[in-house]
Amino acid sequence: MFDIGWPELMLIAVVTVLVVGPKELPRVLRTFTMWIRRLREIASEFHSGLDDLAREAELEEIQKELAESSPEYLVEDVEKIITSDMDMEEKFETITDGLESDLDIKQVEAETKPPTKEPKI
Repeated sequence: MFDIGWPELMLIAVVTVLVVGPKELPRVLRTFTMWIRRLREIASEFHSGLDDLAREAELEEIQKELAESSPEYLVEDVEKIITSDMDMEEKFETITDGLESDLDIKQVEAETKPPTKEPKI
């Protein structure tokens, strides 16, 4: 994230020991980790709050769409789905009829053709 390597961490540790001193170092590290923990908690709460807001906004949009849709539109949608299913059935029947006629033609051709003999070498 910050792209800090081992040499940079060692430099920070040496400077911290020189500035703070070895006696105060444990207290400073505890305080530092406490502040980091608090910052993480605040960031986590902020993130979860944004997620909650996004969920609520999505729910409100869905509720508006449902409220705006009247039963007449729902009936029209159902009729469209039913007619499209009927169209699909008709298309399926024409495809199967075409396949059956192709199979019949191939069977007739197979019956009318004389068997081919392989040439002897």
